[in-house]
Amino acid sequence: MEFKQKIKITDRVITKVSSVVAGITIIGVSIWGISALWRNWKYEHTNDAQVQEYINPVIARVGGYITEVAFEENQIVKKGDTLLVIDNREYIYEEAQTEANIQKQLAEIDVVEKTKHTLAADAEATKSKIKTNEAKVWKQDLEYDRYNKLYQVESATAQQLEEVKSTLDVYKSELNAAEKSYQAAKSKIVDLDAQKGVLYAEIERLKALKQRKNLDVGYTVITAPYNGRMGKRTIEMGQMINPGQVLAYIVNDETPKWIVANFKETQISEMRIGNSVKLIADAYPDIDFEGKIISISPATGSSFSLLPPDNATGNYVKIVQRVPVRIELIGENDEEDLLKSGMNVNVYVPKNQNNATK
Repeated sequence: MEFKQKIKITDRVITKVSSVVAGITIIGVSIWGISALWRNWKYEHTNDAQVQEYINPVIARVGGYITEVAFEENQIVKKGDTLLVIDNREYIYEEAQTEANIQKQLAEIDVVEKTKHTLAADAEATKSKIKTNEAKVWKQDLEYDRYNKLYQVESATAQQLEEVKSTLDVYKSELNAAEKSYQAAKSKIVDLDAQKGVLYAEIERLKALKQRKNLDVGYTVITAPYNGRMGKRTIEMGQMINPGQVLAYIVNDETPKWIVANFKETQISEMRIGNSVKLIADAYPDIDFEGKIISISPATGSSFSLLPPDNATGNYVKIVQRVPVRIELIGENDEEDLLKSGMNVNVYVPKNQNNATK
């Protein structure tokens, strides 16, 4: 009898506990169902949303060996802070070599200038010699005319006339040679001027090359392009790098963060730019973030994929598409700093905002 009574008491306890648990479950499910219906009636909701911000690579513009790494992972940096230093000796030597080539070209210009002055002096001397020879030719020509007349009246011998004629020919040859020397000197001066132009052009090219080498020397010190936070560090001192190699990543703190929420195409009919948005991050479920819609994608996400779907081929299965909506965070910076790029967010867009505004 006592055993049977104990069984009855145990059954009653189990029944009561089961009833209480069932009641609590029913109440909980009811509350959840009512809240879900209320949320679906009041909001357009999606959990397909992530925090995004600009994360840019730090790229080497020159190659060489890393001599210093001046940052750590997740470090906060200011614009202009040194991140990496590359061995710059090779680039400094190249810049010095370019400067030496410039000085060499300047020295060659001095040589050309002095040669030009020498040729100009020779040309002036030849020009004076031409005038002297012209006077000799003129005088000897008059002498030849007199002897020719005397020869005609048999007052001079043929030998005398021939001597005068040969002297005239010598003077004319000397005059012709002086004139050719003068023209050659002038041509050489013109050639030297052209050579100077080539040298000056080469100097300008070398100056530009020197500026380029100077830039290379500056590129050996890699600095932060803006205020931000460094990402994962994958570079070490002594490592050889190449131009264009990605050395690290930096998160830009100078631009605001934003949320990309992928809503179903059936949810965006009443969404407009400027609509307010409620945000709840999975990492901080007790904090309500505020935002506003700043843009709606001109196409669905699948349209921007590498291989967009082509519904004209094969069997067609209708799939609800998603449209990316960009949301700007509104509120204090301290709250915004809690959100990190890539975090999952639940987005709630109140319905009938446009009607309320009207």
